[in-house]
Amino acid sequence: MHRNKLLGQLARYAERHPAEDAERFRRFVATQPRCFERDCFDDGHVTGSAALLSADGSRLLMTRHAKLGRWLQLGGHADGDSDALRVACREAEEESGLRVAPLGEDPLDIDIHRIPAHGADPAHLHYDVRFLLTVRAQDHEYRLSEESLALRWVPLAEIEAVTRETSVLRLAAKCQRAWSGPALTMAR
Repeated sequence: MHRNKLLGQLARYAERHPAEDAERFRRFVATQPRCFERDCFDDGHVTGSAALLSADGSRLLMTRHAKLGRWLQLGGHADGDSDALRVACREAEEESGLRVAPLGEDPLDIDIHRIPAHGADPAHLHYDVRFLLTVRAQDHEYRLSEESLALRWVPLAEIEAVTRETSVLRLAAKCQRAWSGPALTMAR
């Protein structure tokens, strides 16, 4: 089954974060046959996002999303790809022009959020799988894509000055904990 990798990642996530509602996310992926398709609007669809950190781990690359007009992490639609980590890496590279590398195989965070209607797309849910990534080179010069109104490296300690989005604040806090954690320190 093409969704087994994500189901395994979600099971491990639930073990690490028992207070979060990973079961709802897991149930959606297990039961919605079209969960990776962008046009699955009735139940929503899976997206992959990148918590893209600078090489020193002090800054998060944020986008002022063109459709939503809010400061968010990089990411986008799975478009049929069941590998959410690959989706997060692809979207981060497409939206920033930077070469990225994952800092682990499992999600750093998950989030289920409502996307408002836009154009022909009705309001729907995004089941967002978020991974910790870093830039592959010391070059932090990004390139703006049409999906962003702006990009900005934001110091993790200053995220609240840019956004009040609860899920982004939670993601930034998890970035700080993960970057200073022993497993990740040994991997770098």
